[in-house]
Amino acid sequence: MKQRRLGATGLQVSRIGLGTMTWGRDTDEHEARESLIAYAEAGGTLIDTAAGYADGDSERLVGQLLGDVVARDEVVLATKAGISRRTGERVTNTSRGHLLSTLDASLKRLDVDHVDLWQVHVWSDESPLEETLTALDLAVTSGRASYVGISNYSGWQTAQAATWQRAVPARVALASTQVEYSLLNRQVEREVLPAAAALGLGVLPWSPLGRGVLTGKYRSGTPVDSRGASQAFANFVSPYLEEPSGRIVEAVVRAADGLGWTPLEVALVWVRDRPGVTAPIIGARTAAQLRGSLDVEDKTLPTELVAALDDVSQSAG
Repeated sequence: MKQRRLGATGLQVSRIGLGTMTWGRDTDEHEARESLIAYAEAGGTLIDTAAGYADGDSERLVGQLLGDVVARDEVVLATKAGISRRTGERVTNTSRGHLLSTLDASLKRLDVDHVDLWQVHVWSDESPLEETLTALDLAVTSGRASYVGISNYSGWQTAQAATWQRAVPARVALASTQVEYSLLNRQVEREVLPAAAALGLGVLPWSPLGRGVLTGKYRSGTPVDSRGASQAFANFVSPYLEEPSGRIVEAVVRAADGLGWTPLEVALVWVRDRPGVTAPIIGARTAAQLRGSLDVEDKTLPTELVAALDDVSQSAG
């Protein structure tokens, strides 16, 4: 798998990342192990998790498999802090103290002394931005993280955070931003992508398959074994099961039929090759699902199909 620089940094990552949001909850140790083996064998290097995934069990499972399935120094290990669901409800806290204590807990669960990329999971108005960013500086200067980034920031939030880090002496520049981006959601093209390009941030799209809808599996209903049928993810998927999403999915299916590809491959290659994108994050629940995303290395969409997909998905922007 080809490697790309993460933004303006010297860090190299594979151009498809492995997401682990379901690990420790919907993805058990066996499936996680098989997924990591398949990903590593395909040349993948970027493993993305978060303290808030499965109340820390995702990190714990990643930590169990690192060193066993793949050597620690052969992967780029990324995690996030700022969101917790331990109370049963989503709680955000981006204060310096909370972020740093969360990082320490993440390192313990991952069984490592540092992560390669540490990201603030979400913007919060409850903490001053300068305080949040100070936590990123301390993570790097203390050796607990090699690079830092942000996640789910809007355009102006991205620009403000990145500019602050560049303008103040001794601050650590942001390496990346992780945002939702797919043919069903192109909103980041308005302001986030231009801000990232101007300020040297790599872009890591999450849900590049439109929360699974772009695979085409929801065209005739909701499969019983899909996220759309699960209690945890039904509300997450449902916004993309209405128009105009249906027209976009049908366009992807037609493109796939014409190329002899799967709809998944069309949707993934489209995102992977968008300007400014470093690596889409694939959060497959099973190893079989993941393998379907790892056969796109030598695939490139024809220019005319890119234009057609751009046109039909304009409403998602």
